[in-house]
Amino acid sequence: MRYNSQVTRRVSEREYRVLASFRYTLRHFLRFSEQAAEAVGLTPHQHQALLAVRGAAGPLTVGALAEQLQVRHHSAVGLVDRLVRGGLLVRRPAPADRRAVRLALTARGGRLLERLTAAHRTELSRIRADLIRPLEHLGH
Repeated sequence: MRYNSQVTRRVSEREYRVLASFRYTLRHFLRFSEQAAEAVGLTPHQHQALLAVRGAAGPLTVGALAEQLQVRHHSAVGLVDRLVRGGLLVRRPAPADRRAVRLALTARGGRLLERLTAAHRTELSRIRADLIRPLEHLGH
C-alpha cells in the first residue's frame, strides 16, 4: 500500500465532501458485510477467505491467500485451519509438487459463500450509485 505525502494542489472543499461521502458508503457496506458473515456463523476474515479462494483465477495457496487478505502467513494458516475444521475448506496437494498445498471450498463452504455473495450482490446493487458517484466527481 502506498501513501503519497506530496500535495501537488490544494484539496477543495468539494473533494473533502466527496471523499467523506465515499468513505461513509464504503464503511457502511463493510459493516453490512461483517454483519452478514456473523449472521451465518463466520467471522469477516473467514468470509473474505472463502471469497478469495472461490474468486481466484486458479488454485490458491495459503501464501497467496495471505496476500489477498493482507495478513501475515501464520495468520492465514490459522484461518485456514479453522475453516478446514469447520468443514468449509480443504487442503489438496498440488499435482506437480505434492509439497505445495492448494485450497478449495467444500460443498458446504460453497453453499454458504453463495448465500453471502447473493446478499452482497443485492446490497451493492442498492448502494451502487452512492459508490460510483463520488469516484466520478474526483479529479474534476
